[in-house]
Amino acid sequence: MRSSLLKRIGLAAGLLVLTGGTRATLVAYQANGVDLVYDNDYTPVGASSPGLTWTANANLPATETFGVTGIGADGGMTWDKALEWIAAMNTANYAGANDWRLWSPFNSDGSGPCSGFDCDDSELGHLFYVEGGLSAGDAINDSAALKDVFTNMQHEAYWSGTERSPSNVWIFDGFRGEQLTGDALNTDHVWAVRPGQVAAAPLPGTALLMALGFGAMTVLRRARRRLR
Repeated sequence: MRSSLLKRIGLAAGLLVLTGGTRATLVAYQANGVDLVYDNDYTPVGASSPGLTWTANANLPATETFGVTGIGADGGMTWDKALEWIAAMNTANYAGANDWRLWSPFNSDGSGPCSGFDCDDSELGHLFYVEGGLSAGDAINDSAALKDVFTNMQHEAYWSGTERSPSNVWIFDGFRGEQLTGDALNTDHVWAVRPGQVAAAPLPGTALLMALGFGAMTVLRRARRRLR
């Protein structure tokens, strides 16, 4: 009986530690009552460590204008309005942060921007292709992984924060997964992002399972002492 008990506890501890190799890279969390999503495996340009926080609502301007006029009922706006809306969002210290911005079309190493399909190393491209597991031609709402943590994702273009020319801006098409440029006067959508976490997010899969594994190992050691 003693040997059987020790084996069961030891097996549980081992499984918890070994399965820690699988980790969640999109972590839903809240900061100051606001729903956010943390992408813990993408390193933004110029950052020394990975991590991006997105608003969980992928079309926040449709319900929160921060006093900015000229935003459509569907959340669409010109690029100038997008910049104005981001500035107002930061003035409001949304979710306790004032460094929100539009997503970057550059690759994580600063190269690019990539143009066309399969641009999976820009911030929104990474979200679409890597986290979402999508392919060129898919729509963003085809991803169960993304729909699990985000709401109101649009099958239209999202403004980046980067101009290609004074009248042309990099965008990402949520309907087909294409990164391209569009006229700054077009009416497109805004999805705010910021580096790091606004507040401590729940432990991602690896850390949580490791913590549980070490806890089980502690139980194992105590059980051994009691059975001696």
